[in-house]
Amino acid sequence: MTEPAAEPSAEPSAEPSADVAARAWRNLGIVFHERSDVRREVTEALGMSFFRTKALRRIAAATQPLTLGDVAGLLLTDRPYATIVVDDLVGRGLVERTPNPADRRAKLVTATDAGRAAAAEAEGILATPPPELYDLPAEDLAVLDRIARHLLGES
Repeated sequence: MTEPAAEPSAEPSAEPSADVAARAWRNLGIVFHERSDVRREVTEALGMSFFRTKALRRIAAATQPLTLGDVAGLLLTDRPYATIVVDDLVGRGLVERTPNPADRRAKLVTATDAGRAAAAEAEGILATPPPELYDLPAEDLAVLDRIARHLLGES
């Protein structure tokens, strides 16, 4: 397991901004990817790989039926692998394929009621903050929230 970089002193840093940004990014990755069991929790709760869960969440969140090309694009993968993933989700009863009225050779993919419920369960697990956040002082948590909103373009 990778250890986070040393905690900076309270003194203003003369360190170049790129170094501080890289250290902050690396430490956030460690906290949220290496120390958190959230992916394992989702995998165990849904009984399928995290990638398949990601696919299901994207399909369930779509506002209209998706083509396999759409699914591949959302997952940053190729169409053959997207087909394998969708086939598995169809087999589990979580998504369904229907004819595409615009192209009779193609199918559209939508989540079933069971698929939307499973996606909601996954979203609930993923939305639960790691315990370390609850240990932060309220002021630090407010700063972290402000920074996260800024990074998301919400500030």
